[in-house]
Amino acid sequence: MRRRTALAAAGIGLTTGCLSPFRDSGEDADAASASGAGDESWPMFGGGVANAGHAPAGTGPAGDVTARWTFETGAEVGSSPAVVDGTVYVGSTDGNVYALDSADGERLWTFGTDGEVFSSPAVVDGTVYVGSDDNAVYAIDAVSGERQWAFGTGDAVQSSPAVVDGTAYVGSTDGALYAIDVTDGTPRWSFETNGEVFSSPAVVDATVYLGSTGGGLYALDTADGTSRWTVGTLTRRISSPAVVDGTFYIGDNAGRLSTVGAASGDKGWRYRTGGAVFSSPAAANGTVYVGSDDGSLYAFDASAGAERWSFDVADPVFSSPAVVDSTVYVGSLAGSVYAVDADGGDERWTYETGGAVFSSPAVAGGTVYVGSTDGTVYALAEG
Repeated sequence: MRRRTALAAAGIGLTTGCLSPFRDSGEDADAASASGAGDESWPMFGGGVANAGHAPAGTGPAGDVTARWTFETGAEVGSSPAVVDGTVYVGSTDGNVYALDSADGERLWTFGTDGEVFSSPAVVDGTVYVGSDDNAVYAIDAVSGERQWAFGTGDAVQSSPAVVDGTAYVGSTDGALYAIDVTDGTPRWSFETNGEVFSSPAVVDATVYLGSTGGGLYALDTADGTSRWTVGTLTRRISSPAVVDGTFYIGDNAGRLSTVGAASGDKGWRYRTGGAVFSSPAAANGTVYVGSDDGSLYAFDASAGAERWSFDVADPVFSSPAVVDSTVYVGSLAGSVYAVDADGGDERWTYETGGAVFSSPAVAGGTVYVGSTDGTVYALAEG
């Protein structure tokens, strides 16, 4: 989910535009390493640092589902869950980050921020990394819920961190992408884009990829933030990129899904849907899946851009697809969660929540975890 909201007043002593971390007395976070979507885990937005939205070894429900459990937060849930080691981590617009037992939804801990939490947690090596509209990025102990450090930016952090090789990469609506040392929250470097950064970065082959609302597409060296290439457009981008098999896929507010060569920055194919593409694409097995504001979920040939199928959701799709076990999972603004056959586009099942689903599904252990604006986190499974 990526949508602009009124910012909550920062209340943790962060200075606007400050690059300095604010340390607690707790232990340092463990050094992070690359973590993709593996067996029965969904560790960050898009399932891993490439934002591919695909867990090739995962399992998801193909038959009709029921809510195995639900958990009520204090406000809307637009954050997308992460699932690691039997725990679901998710943010809420009530300002909290929650850790829930994946088996029964029991609350394990709550971490409070001073702003709405749209950012989706990244969980790597025992630490949860997440942004807040209070302008901060937090590192939280995954077991205890204790704060390890907080890093201040100049505006809201709705981007979701990508954590790899000891660095957390995350954008801010102040227009910058930040590279943060995960051991102590100190800045490694920052890069100024030409607009706000709602986009959650992808990290592949020592390169950070992102877009901005100014229309820019960027590839940056992970070591120092220097530009490998920049592609300028006139179109706002809130969608996050997926980088798979040497291609950068991203949507835009003009309704297009576009491709760029990940190494070269050369423009490739693009397809115009009937509405804005706020959804972030998923790529799996030679197919790219993405939702559109025109009320459809699309599947395209990844190499040529030919449409393979479209599924009529009938309502705008801001949620980003997850592809697991030959099924595509996605939410709609009408409040439904859909499971669609990845090959043919046929509906497998639909589940109605009580509010709009901006949240993107996390799929692990045969269960779909997703939030809704009704304030609820749902665990959907067969039986």
